[in-house]
Amino acid sequence: MAAVIAASLAGCSSTGGKRAEEERNAAASGKANVDTPRWKVAMVTHSGDGDTYWDIVQNGAKQAAAKDNIEFLYSHDKEGGQQAQLVQAAIDNDVDGLIVTLAKPDALKGAVKKAVAAGIPVITINSGQDVSKEYGALTHIGQDESMAGEAVGEELNKRGRKKAVCLLHEQGNVGHEERCRGVRKTFDGKVQDLYVDGTNMPGVQSSVEAKLQSDSKVDTVVTLGAPFAATAAKAAKDAGSEAEIDTFDLNDQVAAGLEDGSIGFAVDQQPYLQGYEAVDLMWLYRYNADMLGGGKPVLTGPQILTKKDAAALQKYTKRGTR
Repeated sequence: MAAVIAASLAGCSSTGGKRAEEERNAAASGKANVDTPRWKVAMVTHSGDGDTYWDIVQNGAKQAAAKDNIEFLYSHDKEGGQQAQLVQAAIDNDVDGLIVTLAKPDALKGAVKKAVAAGIPVITINSGQDVSKEYGALTHIGQDESMAGEAVGEELNKRGRKKAVCLLHEQGNVGHEERCRGVRKTFDGKVQDLYVDGTNMPGVQSSVEAKLQSDSKVDTVVTLGAPFAATAAKAAKDAGSEAEIDTFDLNDQVAAGLEDGSIGFAVDQQPYLQGYEAVDLMWLYRYNADMLGGGKPVLTGPQILTKKDAAALQKYTKRGTR
């Protein structure tokens, strides 16, 4: 009897261990862990070409889509009118869910409302928190941009800074404007806005370098995206300026800059989490009518990161998840 029981327990243990191992392998290999229908979810963002931030968002979204047996469709355009056309294309494609950014909300209003009217559940991410509910979205996932800007202003005060340049790289992006206003609200020093063309990185460097050369009182440059931080740091070096470079968002270059001191601090809004959570929440809504936030935005930031965080972050930034 003891031998039979032992054999039975061993068999159960073996089966349970094998099943757990299979589930872990399935998750790692991108195989679905659910048996729900293969829903089709589109994500349409305001990203320009080559923006590494949106690569991280997509990495999160794709991981969640693989787990949830979702067909994930991604498209982007920095122009609001073109982005609205991509939303219309998703509607025409009869998607089961739409994830969209509202950096230029007026241009997207009609298209998003049309998706809602067509019975397509909509979740907004990253930009458009203030109008998300008005446009009919189920919730918004992202960072409160004003709050993030205020956090930067407070950090600059702690660092004894007196005059900052806020580098805006995309005309008409309401989220970027909110960030700079937030900095201005809490910063005890002066803030000047500097508009540049984010698609022309040599031009960005020249503009920052010229500003630092013409105004020696500028002791801080705040960039609004990770790809611009290293460029601003090079501009400061070439200008012979000791201005500190601080930035919104994080990538491998920024983590390395935090480590070597060329960047003072970064504000992380966790783009991987925005992509992952949006897709996963869309699956939850389709499957079980679940929704997070209780009518309020689901916040993924801000989180201030400094040199002390750099070493721990780099293994994640190198693999494209932070």
